[in-house]
Amino acid sequence: MSAQIQGRYFGKGAPLFKLYFITAIFTVLTLGIYRFWAKTRIRKYIWSSVTGDDDSFEYTGTGLEKFLGFLVAIVVLAIYLGIFQLLLTFIGFSVIPQDNSPQAIAGQAAAINLSILAVVPLMLFAQYRARRYKMARTRWRGIRFGMENGAWGYVARALAYFVLVILTLGILNPLATFKLEKYMADRGWYGDGKFEQMGRWQDLYKGMKHVFIGIGLLIASGVLFAIGAPEEQLSLLILGGIGVFVAYFWLLIGLVYYRVYAFNYLTRHKVLDGQVTFDAQLETSTVIAKVIVGSIVIAVLMGVIFAVIAGVGAAVFAGAGATGELGAGSIVGGIVVVILYAAAFLVAGGLSLVMITQPIIEHAVNSITVFNSDHLDTIRQRSADSFADADGFADALDVGGAI
Repeated sequence: MSAQIQGRYFGKGAPLFKLYFITAIFTVLTLGIYRFWAKTRIRKYIWSSVTGDDDSFEYTGTGLEKFLGFLVAIVVLAIYLGIFQLLLTFIGFSVIPQDNSPQAIAGQAAAINLSILAVVPLMLFAQYRARRYKMARTRWRGIRFGMENGAWGYVARALAYFVLVILTLGILNPLATFKLEKYMADRGWYGDGKFEQMGRWQDLYKGMKHVFIGIGLLIASGVLFAIGAPEEQLSLLILGGIGVFVAYFWLLIGLVYYRVYAFNYLTRHKVLDGQVTFDAQLETSTVIAKVIVGSIVIAVLMGVIFAVIAGVGAAVFAGAGATGELGAGSIVGGIVVVILYAAAFLVAGGLSLVMITQPIIEHAVNSITVFNSDHLDTIRQRSADSFADADGFADALDVGGAI
């Protein structure tokens, strides 16, 4: 029987919440500048909480590296978007009529949509670069992970596959999921060992079953509305309304199920250095339960916190309302209330990280098993990758979330 390693996550809620809250306060006090160091510290905590065979992962990125990368990204974005806007302005004056005609309104709407779409390639670029940066700044057993440069190739492929998905009304979504993950996985390394994504994209259709059921329910509900509306058949309209409600939540659950299924399938079909294989047992019910339970608890806690703050605010301004004058005490009290509201929003962010994000990470890590792990001892170190932008584009375009 080949040697195997079981993933384990040992992060705790209290220290992570404390870390988030303190770094969030520093971020507010520095007008957002400290967020690069804050994200780095949170990553270091989470990475170090992940272990395999009692060896913890290590995140080696720095806040300064991320800050400088963000500045580079902002300059590039400013130049790119500035040139694009100049072109749109030139086209607007040359082609679009300058009046209130339907043609002019349509042309202006098209120009606005083009401005939005212009950012899409950069968002895709940022996604690839962010993954590459995090891999390059991750070590396990002292061996670096890495990823080859190929961001623009990813952008071209992602745009092409997204067009295919739209044209086929989502039917080819498994193709896009598999091919884009394969493009990135096949460029990944652990030391001098290369990753390879195996499998078939057609196999992902099994994970789409609940999405298709949800779409079917939505279509059936539309048919009921179409039949019942002209003759005002109340029973059909009620059934259609219930069908839309059920279809909406079925689609949401179906999308989560697909993502979980794709994660498990793609993980099970990855191979490292031609020898090491993996397994993942992520469960849709567990993920949904953690999100629902966490969201309910957070909503209740934040409701209580905001109610208390509202009570404090009412007490502070009660005297001012009676006299019709705003004294120094009321002004100071108002400032305190504003600070309390800001602190409450920071608490909400920390609770979300601790009660939703971290439990899902824990479940995902604990579900992963590495097989034939003794081959890992033959893998040697790789040279470090340097980044001019770190994952600055991901920060500038808000791609990839908080971690």
